[in-house]
Amino acid sequence: MILVTGAAGFIGSVLLKELSQVTELPLIAVDRMSEDSRWLNLRGVPFTHYIHADKLFTDQWDELLEQVTAIYHMGACSATTEMDMNYLLENNFRYSQQIFELATRRQIPLIYASSAATYGAGEQGYCDEHERVKSFLPLNPYGFSKQLFDQWALQQEETPPLWFGIKFFNVYGPNEYHKGEMRSLVHKAFGQINSSGKVKLFKSHRPDYAHGEQLRDFVYVRDVVRAMIELIALKEQQASGIVNMGTGRARSFKQLVESTFDALGKECQIEYISMPKEIRHQYQYYTEAAMDKFFHLLPHFKFSSLKEGIDDYVTNYLMKDNPYY
Repeated sequence: MILVTGAAGFIGSVLLKELSQVTELPLIAVDRMSEDSRWLNLRGVPFTHYIHADKLFTDQWDELLEQVTAIYHMGACSATTEMDMNYLLENNFRYSQQIFELATRRQIPLIYASSAATYGAGEQGYCDEHERVKSFLPLNPYGFSKQLFDQWALQQEETPPLWFGIKFFNVYGPNEYHKGEMRSLVHKAFGQINSSGKVKLFKSHRPDYAHGEQLRDFVYVRDVVRAMIELIALKEQQASGIVNMGTGRARSFKQLVESTFDALGKECQIEYISMPKEIRHQYQYYTEAAMDKFFHLLPHFKFSSLKEGIDDYVTNYLMKDNPYY
């Protein structure tokens, strides 16, 4: 059995569907669903059990958990705007400790979701070497909660036989539709193009960056889940630890928007608007994952280019009646 937390979320639901296509092992979906649309992410996904996240460590599931052979822990509060630190510590730190301890006790491989938000403004770069982890300065409580768990995991003497904390960069793709303002720019641009024929981007407020030339490491969710499935199959103890998940090639917001227009077969029209003053001081102009460690682990892995990923997302999902993976 394979257990996936955050199974109704963006990355978790795509992972669950991909696992159902590459393994015959029973799948356990763990999440907290409320009155949002995340249930749509699970339609058509064959899983054997659904467990409310708050019930996972109760006695009723002890026997089932003894049958689990691998864990993907994608569940977390991922809103960078969440300010309740106690809530974040409970959901992103203490709950993750319980998952890590379960994988350790059962001696089964674990992959959990860290975040590139731990890098803060990137003053020290975006390198995933372990000796640098303690020096990162996250810009928001979400990033701090992830940072705390990364540090805790690295300090443990008793661990799962194989474990990875994945620092996701700017992930885009199908099943992100419930995320509101946390959706990728690809999905937002698609909506703006269809409603107004143009896309709004923030102006640059730095002289060394032209408007629209702010850079991010955009990575397609289908690549992300393929990579995680390959990582958990490595079975190499010495490989365990924190690993970046980007592409290693930063692209501009302007290039992303142009690729979205191209996928729709429309002429690109961008309107540059002023960035709110309250976010200018913490706005990142450049992120790019250092991917040396990742490619040492998976030297033959190929990520989609930004154009390839957006073409697939727009053509095979956003333009379909059923846009879900």
